[in-house]
Amino acid sequence: MTSMRRVVVYPGRIAVEQADVPVPGPREALVRVLAAGVCGSDLHAARGRHPFVSLPYRPGHEVVGVIEATGPAVTGPAITGPAVTGPAITGPAITGPAVTGRPRGQRVVVAPYLPCWTCKMCGSGRENLCENLQFFGCGYPQGGMADAFTLAADRLFPVPDDLDDHSAALIEPLSTPVHAVRLAGEVTSRSVAVLGAGTIGLFTIAVLRAHGAGKIISTDPNPGKRQRAAALGADATFDARSPDVAGQVRKALDGSADIVFDCVAVQSSLDQAIAIADKGGTVVVVGVPAGEVTVPLPIVQDHQIRIQGSATYLPEDYRESIDLLSRAVVKTADFVTATRPLPQVAEAFELASSGNHVKVLVTVGE
Repeated sequence: MTSMRRVVVYPGRIAVEQADVPVPGPREALVRVLAAGVCGSDLHAARGRHPFVSLPYRPGHEVVGVIEATGPAVTGPAITGPAVTGPAITGPAITGPAVTGRPRGQRVVVAPYLPCWTCKMCGSGRENLCENLQFFGCGYPQGGMADAFTLAADRLFPVPDDLDDHSAALIEPLSTPVHAVRLAGEVTSRSVAVLGAGTIGLFTIAVLRAHGAGKIISTDPNPGKRQRAAALGADATFDARSPDVAGQVRKALDGSADIVFDCVAVQSSLDQAIAIADKGGTVVVVGVPAGEVTVPLPIVQDHQIRIQGSATYLPEDYRESIDLLSRAVVKTADFVTATRPLPQVAEAFELASSGNHVKVLVTVGE
């Protein structure tokens, strides 16, 4: 195969174009794509609302595929990273640019954040905050909504045999709330509010339940999404457009929330998050803001509210996500609600934008 299909998002249209199959560099692998999820950030970017992605761009970072070939410097028995040992995932974290290899035919998922491995953040084990960060499928020259792509071999995680392709495609998006919950601190038995019941909000509820959180309240303007939130473990749900939604949530919690996860990240949701957290609470910003918001700093200071940003994930978050999916603590059928083949990618974006689906997958090599 010398040519392939790839998706390019332009202002007002999503195209499937022909391109040459890329050749892996010395430390890269050529990956044949099986499936790629449509992320909320893809939708923001397609509408020109993503703060860090400009059009045109090549989407696809929630990717599962198969290694087809590797560059000459990719040697050794395994990609540095988590080793698969039964249903749980254990092993060393990805620690730098040194690359070892995986055999042809190995199923993998992408860790799409691409660190420089030389800056202060990378040196302190916070490579997700790399000062020179690039992100595969978000403004990067290649994306995973294609027949194939090349990427540094140390950005590929092996997929356990017990996970099917649809489950594997959830590893990356699930890792975002796993990371956010970890940053929030101890959540066991604590009262929690999750603002937004889209994919990330619903995953957050599932992760909180797995971590033994106390009462969980969910808000969203869409009644269908509120129903899904209840089915996945929210103790009560409220319409985010209600004039007194903060008061309703606080009443349901018998007081302020210990932790609020803002999975929307707009002015109204941040205002609600601070009102719900009130004194001594923590607000974790998980959603990607489309623009600037204002913060009531006197309230934040006087009420000793902690505002915690949460950016992507780290290798330990991937390991936990794989474990949650392998043990069916997070059930794929609850989240993958539609699939479309690559030629119908524009319809996949429309479905993902409709509010009627949780996760839409674009299937490529199935």
